[in-house]
Amino acid sequence: MSEGQKFHLKRTVVLVGMMGSGKTAIGRALAARLDVPFVDSDAAIEEAAASTIAEIFERDGEAFFRKREAEVLRRLLSGPPGIVSTGGGAFLSDANRDLIAKMGVAVWLDADLATLWERVRHKDTRPLLRTADPKGTLAALLEARSPIYKLAGLHAAIDGAATIPQTTQTVIDTLSTRPDILETT
Repeated sequence: MSEGQKFHLKRTVVLVGMMGSGKTAIGRALAARLDVPFVDSDAAIEEAAASTIAEIFERDGEAFFRKREAEVLRRLLSGPPGIVSTGGGAFLSDANRDLIAKMGVAVWLDADLATLWERVRHKDTRPLLRTADPKGTLAALLEARSPIYKLAGLHAAIDGAATIPQTTQTVIDTLSTRPDILETT
């Protein structure tokens, strides 16, 4: 597909996957290419709560955070078609998966452990990695969550060496296999 090609997004695309898979960076670039709105669900939660995700986890716990996450996701899916990036745990909820499948489409950004670790190892904003062995924790999360991420409607393999524009094109190519989601004009 060429850079100048025009697109018509028919359903909201929800990017799912592990922390560090590129959901926010690719989401922004994808929304720009498709000329649709972009929302990072974690940023929307932080804005609504006037707190960071880490603060919400620490103060209110993960269960409280997951409830707010589901509410925000429903609101975002109820709007016009756009791109939504989610936190790594959002897709683990049966209710969220059902909601996304009904009102949009999930695209799993599937990155390997080496790529994920390279991207998150210097960040202290990941509450689930605040452990004695953050790489081991990341590996365990990846192993536990991958079977669930495989339930996404679409799958895009992430090449850790690819640029954001290259990865964005990979996602567009993936979406283009579904004319009920993305129509090229």
